[in-house]
Amino acid sequence: RSEGDRLLEAVDEALTIGREGGVPVEIYHLKAAGVKNWPKARLVMAKIDSARAAGQDVAADQYAYTAGANGFSSCIPPAAHADGKLLERLRDPGTRAALAAKMVRPDAAWENLCLSASPEGVEVVGFKVDSLKRYEGQRLSQIARTLGKTWPETIIDLTLAEEDRLGQLLFIASDSNVALQFRQPWLKFGTDAAGLDPDSMKGRMTHPRAYGNYPRILGRFVREQKVLTLEDAIRKMTGAVAERLSIRDRGMLHEGMYADIVLFDPATIIDRATYEQPNQLSVGVRDVFVNGVEVVRDGGHTGAKPGRVVRGPGFQR
Repeated sequence: RSEGDRLLEAVDEALTIGREGGVPVEIYHLKAAGVKNWPKARLVMAKIDSARAAGQDVAADQYAYTAGANGFSSCIPPAAHADGKLLERLRDPGTRAALAAKMVRPDAAWENLCLSASPEGVEVVGFKVDSLKRYEGQRLSQIARTLGKTWPETIIDLTLAEEDRLGQLLFIASDSNVALQFRQPWLKFGTDAAGLDPDSMKGRMTHPRAYGNYPRILGRFVREQKVLTLEDAIRKMTGAVAERLSIRDRGMLHEGMYADIVLFDPATIIDRATYEQPNQLSVGVRDVFVNGVEVVRDGGHTGAKPGRVVRGPGFQR
C-alpha cells in the first residue's frame, strides 16, 4: 500500500493479512521511496526475516534500477480521478487550484511519489502532441521553468493537453539499497516492464529496464560489483521465480521440463539502455531457445516464434 512514508506500516499490514489469511505474501518491486525513507529498507528486511523465521511464507521481488515508473497523473490526488472525470475536473478553475494546493502537501491518505522524488527527480515521457514533444525525457522541474509555472500547474496542464496519456520515471530509490536487497535469499528479479521493439520506439522514451534489467544484473551487479554470485543471480531470475508462481515445468534445466535456455557470455554481457537513451538492446547474449526452439542465433533473431502464454495452476477457463 506504500513504498514511502508509510512503508513500514504497509509491510506490517501485508504480513498481518498473510498470517491471518493463511496465504503467501509477495512484496512487489520492493523499495524504500524517497531520501528520507531510505533507512527504512533495513527495517523492512528485518521484518521479512523475522516473519520467515516464525514460519510465515513471505518473499519479495525487485528490478535493477533506482527509478520507478507510472502514469504522470498519479501525482494528482486520487479523488480527482473518480468516475473517469479527471480531465473534466482539471478544466474547472476552482477544482484545479484546490488540487494544485494538495499536490505540494504530504497526505497520510495518499502517497504522492512526485513529492518523494521531487520535481528534479521526475522524468516525463510519452508525449504525443507534436508541439509538446520537445519536452520528451525532460525533468518536471525543467519543464515547469520553461513554462513559467509551478510543478503542480505543469502536471495539470500537460495532463490536459495530452489527455492523460503521459508517463513518468521517478528517481526515488538508492543504489545501496538496491544492492543490499539483491543479496537477500528471499528476493527474486523481475523487470516490471513490457517487452519493447526499439525500431517502433524511435523518438519515444521509456524506462531502460524494458531492455536492460537482466543483463544489467549479470554485468554490473555480478561481474563488476560482485554484489552476488552468478549462480545466485541465475536462480533468482529463473528457478526461484517459477517456484514462487507454482510453475512446475519451467525455470530449470531438467529432463522433462520445457527447454527455455539463454546462452550468454558472462565476461561481456551488459546493458546499454540508459535513462537518456533507453531504446538500446543489451550485448553478450548469443543464443536463446524458447520451448526448445532456437529464436536467437549468434545474436540475431531466427524468425521463429514458439512462445506461448504460461499459466499457473490457478488458471480457470
